[in-house]
Amino acid sequence: MLISACLIGEKVRYDGGDCTQSGRIAQWQREGRLIPFCPEVAGGLPVPRLPAEIEGGDAEAVLCGRGKVCRCDGVDVTDAFVDGAERALALCMKHRINTAILKQGSPSCGSTSVNDGSFSKTKIAGTGVTTALLRRHGVRVFGEGEVDQIDG
Repeated sequence: MLISACLIGEKVRYDGGDCTQSGRIAQWQREGRLIPFCPEVAGGLPVPRLPAEIEGGDAEAVLCGRGKVCRCDGVDVTDAFVDGAERALALCMKHRINTAILKQGSPSCGSTSVNDGSFSKTKIAGTGVTTALLRRHGVRVFGEGEVDQIDG
């Protein structure tokens, strides 16, 4: 399974931190069943980095060139987010991965909610750019709170 690297302790979040999980995720990590990946870092963004949110639409709009991802200072980082999503998809295809556990709320990885683009920490229903691209190609994407729904 593909997993957001921050969920297994890698310090790749925008603030330089992680979101290490226990339970099934820790067990799967010990069993060597997880392939860690951070689409934002893979897309060329540094750690730490300024927060970014999807503006002008949703992840599908970003993938179709009608929306964008911008940092809190207004800098457009759409290309890095799309590149990271494409790299995640390529990794899934290479390793025949059909399940991903990605960080909920992230503009890359959110599977049910993301911030609304106003940098007010207001969550809305939606997905991140990587989640949207993976789902387009049949990869099942779950947030870290949904691991009990994963078989195996």
